[in-house]
Amino acid sequence: MAPRLDLRQSQSLVMTPQLRQAIQLLQFSNIEAAAFIEDEVLRNPLLEHDDGGSVAVAVAPEPEASDAGMVAAETIPAAAAEPLDVDYSNSYDVGGAADGGGPVGSGGRESSEDGAEIDHIADRETNLREHLEQQARLTFAERVEFAIAGALIAALDPSGRLAEPPRLIADALGVELTLLEAVRQRMMRFDPTGVFACDLRECLAVQLAEKNRLDPAMATLLDHLDLLARREMRALMERCAVDAEDLTDMIAEIRRLDPKPGARFDAEPLRALVPDVLMRMLPDGEFMLELNPETMPRLLIRRGFHAKLAVNTPRETKSFLAERLQSANWLIKALESRAQTILRVAAEIVRRQDGFFRFGIAYLRPLTLRDIAEALEVHESTVSRVTSNKAMATPRGVFEMKFFFTTALVSANGDSHSAEAVRHRIGRLIEGEGAAAILSDDAVAQILQKEGIDIARRTVAKYREAMRIPGSAQRKREKSLVG
Repeated sequence: MAPRLDLRQSQSLVMTPQLRQAIQLLQFSNIEAAAFIEDEVLRNPLLEHDDGGSVAVAVAPEPEASDAGMVAAETIPAAAAEPLDVDYSNSYDVGGAADGGGPVGSGGRESSEDGAEIDHIADRETNLREHLEQQARLTFAERVEFAIAGALIAALDPSGRLAEPPRLIADALGVELTLLEAVRQRMMRFDPTGVFACDLRECLAVQLAEKNRLDPAMATLLDHLDLLARREMRALMERCAVDAEDLTDMIAEIRRLDPKPGARFDAEPLRALVPDVLMRMLPDGEFMLELNPETMPRLLIRRGFHAKLAVNTPRETKSFLAERLQSANWLIKALESRAQTILRVAAEIVRRQDGFFRFGIAYLRPLTLRDIAEALEVHESTVSRVTSNKAMATPRGVFEMKFFFTTALVSANGDSHSAEAVRHRIGRLIEGEGAAAILSDDAVAQILQKEGIDIARRTVAKYREAMRIPGSAQRKREKSLVG
């Protein structure tokens, strides 16, 4: 045995810093991307903001033949950029800007090891929205209820109360007011207790009920807060049927409550769910899509400035300027490709879910990431990144883009139905039953089968339990008591 030196040739995929940052850009929300761009403008003297640029716009493409009511063809402008899911491993620039040889043009941060890019994330307290969203994920297993919860969170004002009446929110979502109220009642018991209330009385009542102190006298006092504000104590004692000592204790207990539970939780006002994509209906019935110009700045390259500096400058300065120019060109190209990809994915989602946007949640269709990826001829991971951390403002409210993806139930004749639409239909059937005609799970399954939905009784029971709807026997007892 003796040592020897062998030369071998092999191929491998390399994740370059530029490709990593392109992937990050695609996954960023507009707010995150704007912060990333601002960092780059400060780092790169050849970049500047474009305050008068146009915004990328798209019209939802023409639906499939089975989608009655959809019109229009895709009119997304072709950007002079490659898709963000192309393979850049064959253009690895050893020793250059992409190799970490100098400051990475569009990275905003330098790191020499994996995971170092997250070191900049400062420790911070969870804000009210994130805190409520975490509780909603643990509370609502059914997608319709979780979607309603998200809409209610988006409708909160800085004090933690609803900025819009529940009926308007229900109408925008296309759901029954009773279903939305059922979700809201449960969410009012979230931490901090009293959020999602419509007014001060309801906010205080929930907090008292949580402490088991909402007795008839206290409820009457809450009904006459106007008298308390005017300090008409004698009138309050008469209405509440209590003496002066009891009334004093009741008032002291109310003063210990929090009239604005949302305000104390956040150090700053509650941030609204900012949409990345704006959607509106045109007079001819088409849906227009555009990136939110308020959250996505545009950039220009200062080529004249570069030309002036590059004349009669030292070699090191020319090398630096060439690197900055290459970095700026790459960033502009990456942003154009990001905008095009987001709009293409959003337009395909709108095309597939046209029924939901026009008629409500009962018309939500089955949809997977693969469906969008195959239609656009991109990788499934690209669609996943596009739809992560992004929201779309629609005529029915602001929704996270992940909301529009739902599993399917396939019927015997091959037709598919959204599981969420089927759950919604089950809820409507049970809600409309009479006291003398309570529907069993078997009866619900038979009704759905006649409507072309191939569903078993046990599946109906599973969906009913997920919606927290009691069984037919318990519903019959409850309705007989009410009757």
